[in-house]
Amino acid sequence: MTSVAIGIFDGVHAGHQEIIAEAAKHGEVTVLTFDPHPTAIFAPERRPSALMSVADRVTYLKACGAREVIVLPFTKEFAALTPEEFIDQILINQLHASHITIGSNFTFGHKAAGTVETLKTCGKNFGVSAVELEENRGSAISSSRIRALIVDGDIERANELLTRRYYLRGPVVHGEKRGRTIGYPTANISLSDLATIPADGVYAGWLTVGADRWPAAISIGTNPTFPGVRGRQVEAYALDQVDLDLYDQEAKLEFGWRLRDTLKFDGLDPLLVQMKADCDRTRELTTEG
Repeated sequence: MTSVAIGIFDGVHAGHQEIIAEAAKHGEVTVLTFDPHPTAIFAPERRPSALMSVADRVTYLKACGAREVIVLPFTKEFAALTPEEFIDQILINQLHASHITIGSNFTFGHKAAGTVETLKTCGKNFGVSAVELEENRGSAISSSRIRALIVDGDIERANELLTRRYYLRGPVVHGEKRGRTIGYPTANISLSDLATIPADGVYAGWLTVGADRWPAAISIGTNPTFPGVRGRQVEAYALDQVDLDLYDQEAKLEFGWRLRDTLKFDGLDPLLVQMKADCDRTRELTTEG
C-alpha cells in the first residue's frame, strides 16, 4: 500500500509534519512535491522566496518519515493537466496510491480546479485525508506566514512554527575585511536570489562549516556606521575564533534569537562597545539553548 502525501512542503514546518504523520497512518509514505513553485510559472514577479533548498526539503521530508520523495518538475504542460488527468496519470497509474493526504487548502490541476472534494469524488481506488494546518492557538500554519515572520525579524516565532531553527546556506565570500581590523573577523555569506533573508539587525545563532559549529553573532544590513554605499550583507562572527580561513566553503547560519535592530553609531568606539555586548549576549543564549 502506498500512502501519498502531496504538497509544496517548503520549510517542512509543523503543518507539513502533521500531513506526513497522517499519511503514515495509512501505509508507507511517498511524498509528491513540485519544483519550481507554481507561481514561478504563472506569475514570476510574485514568486515567493524559499525557506529551504529542494535538496534540503527532500532530506527533511525523509527525516519526518517519508520513505520516498518524488520531485515533479512544475511546467506549463504539467499545469495544464485537468484534475482528473492528474489523478489518473500521476496518482493512480504512476504512484498506485492507496491513500492520499493533503492540506485542507491544497488545490491541483488546470486553473487549480482540483480540491479535496475532487479527490474524494474521484477516489474510487484510494482513501483521502485532509489536514487542517493550524496550531494550538487556532492560527493557520503556512510557509507564507513563516516567510513574513522571518522578513519581519520575528525569528523566534518562525522557529516555533518550523519546529527548528531557521537557517541559511551559502558559500563564504570575500567582503570588506573590516572586521579583521577591529577584532571581529566575520564570514560573509553569498546567498541565492530566492533566499528568505531575515530583517536587518543582529541575531544570535550558530555558524557551521564542515564538521565545525560555533556560536555566532550574525549581522544583516548595510553597515551604516561606515562610509560608502553597499548592498545588504549577511555576515557572522564565530565567537572567539580569530584565524579561521573559510573562503569558498559552504556555511550554514542558524538563527536562534534576534538581539537588536541595525544601528548607526557615532564612530568606532561605541560600535565596539555594542559588538562586545552582542557577543556576550550571544554567548549566554547559545549556552542556554
